Amino acid sequence: MRTLYMRIIVVTMLIMILSGMAAFLVTNGYYQFYLKPVNDEKVTGIANDIVTIYEKNASQSIGSFLNDMTELGYQFYLADGSGNTQLFGKPFDSTDIPPDTVDHVLNGNTYHGIKTFPWRPFITGFFDNKLTNTIGVPIQANNDTSYALFLRQNTQQQFGEMRLFLSVMLVLMIVLSFLMVLVSTRFLVKPIDKLTKATRKISGGNYHIKLNVSRRDEIGRLARDFQQMSDNLEQTEEKRQEFVSNVSHEIQSPLSSIQGFSQLLREEEMTEEERKRYLSIIENESRRLSQLSRQLLTLSSLDDDAKASEKTSIPLNEQLKDVVAASEWLWREKGVAVELEHVPGRIYGYPKLLHQVWTNLLTNAIRYTESGGTIQIHGKTDKNAVVVTVEDTGAGIRETDIPHLFERFYKSDKARTRTEKSSGLGLSIVKKIIELHDGTITVESTIGEGSKFHVMLPKM
Repeated sequence: MRTLYMRIIVVTMLIMILSGMAAFLVTNGYYQFYLKPVNDEKVTGIANDIVTIYEKNASQSIGSFLNDMTELGYQFYLADGSGNTQLFGKPFDSTDIPPDTVDHVLNGNTYHGIKTFPWRPFITGFFDNKLTNTIGVPIQANNDTSYALFLRQNTQQQFGEMRLFLSVMLVLMIVLSFLMVLVSTRFLVKPIDKLTKATRKISGGNYHIKLNVSRRDEIGRLARDFQQMSDNLEQTEEKRQEFVSNVSHEIQSPLSSIQGFSQLLREEEMTEEERKRYLSIIENESRRLSQLSRQLLTLSSLDDDAKASEKTSIPLNEQLKDVVAASEWLWREKGVAVELEHVPGRIYGYPKLLHQVWTNLLTNAIRYTESGGTIQIHGKTDKNAVVVTVEDTGAGIRETDIPHLFERFYKSDKARTRTEKSSGLGLSIVKKIIELHDGTITVESTIGEGSKFHVMLPKM
C-alpha cells in the first residue's frame, strides 16, 4: 500500500465491509429487540385463529386440516401426551424441544418460542428454521385427543424468491461498487500524479509547467495554486538571473575603470594634472562600488533590521525636518529650492528605516531636478492613513517606465539613467521599507514638468 491509489481502494473497501457489518448488526438488533416481539404476537394470533377455525369445523381430521393449511405458508409440528409427533409442511432443521415444553402447551398454555429464541449477533433469528423458534398452542382434535400444535411461517416459501433477488442484488452491488471505486479512485488520483511529476520537474529547475486541470474541487484548487506557485517561481528565477546579471554588470563597470586607470598611473610620462584626474576617477568608482555593496546589503537585511528594531511613535513633520536639514548642503550646491510644508500626523514604525525612505526620495528629487528648480514636501491625513508627497520640477518620467521604477537596476529614459552617484537600488529599498510598514507608494509624472511620489502609511 505504498501508493495513494491503493490506499484509497483498500480504505474504501474496508469502509464498505465494516459499514455492511455494522448495518447488519444494527438491523439484527432492531429485529431482536423490536420486531421479534411483534412477530411473536402476530404468529400467536395466527395460531389461535387456526385453532379456532379447526375447532368450529371438527368434521375434518386434524391431519388433513393442517396439510391444507401448509399451502398458506406455514409449518406445523403436532405432538400428543404419549410422545407421538407429526410434521406437516417443510421439515424443521431441528426438532429438538424439551418435553416439559410440550407438557406446558398440553396443559393449556402458549409457548412463545419466537420471542424467547436466543439472540446471536451475526445470525438473524427470523430465518432460523428450528422447532424452538415457533409458537405452541393447545388444540383439541375431533376424537377428543389433546395436542400441542407448534407452528411458524415457512420463510423459504414466503420469501424464497425475494431472498434470491436480494442476494443477487447485494452481490451485484458489491461487485459494481468495487469496480466503481477502482475507476473513480483512478480519476481522483490522476491529478495528484500530475502534481507529483510537476514537483519533480520543479525540483530539477524546470518551472515551465502547465497542468491544465479544470476540476473545481479541492484537488482542482490545489492544482491551480500549484500552477500559480510554478509561475511565480519561474518569474522569481528570471528576476534572480536578471539581478545577478545586473549586479555583475554594475560591479564590472567600475572595476574595469579602476583597473584601466591604475595601469595608466604606472606610466612614468604623465603630468600631475592627469595623475590627479585618474586618481579622482578611481576614487569615484571605488565610492560607487562601496555604495552598491552597502545598498545590496541593505536590501538583503531589511527584514532582519526590522526584527532587530523596535517600532515606536514617529512624528512625521519632525523627521522630515531632520532629513531636509541633513541634505541642505546637497540641494544648496545644486541650486534647488526645497519647500517643506507642515505634515500632520504620527505613525507607528521603525524610525531609522523611514528616515532612509525620505532621504532616498529627496536625494532622487535633487539629482533629477535642474538648478533653479523646486522640490515640495507636503502631506495630509485621513481617518486611517497619512500621505506624504515628495514633488519635484525635474525632467519627469515616461508613463511606460513608471511601473518598473521600483525594480532593482531598472534603467529608465535618459533623464533617469544612472550616474556615478546612482546604483539603481534606491527606489527598491524605499518600496521594501514602505511594505514593511504595511504602506504603499505610487508615482505621478509628466515629461518636462516633474514627478510626484506619494507615500501612504497607516496612521496611529
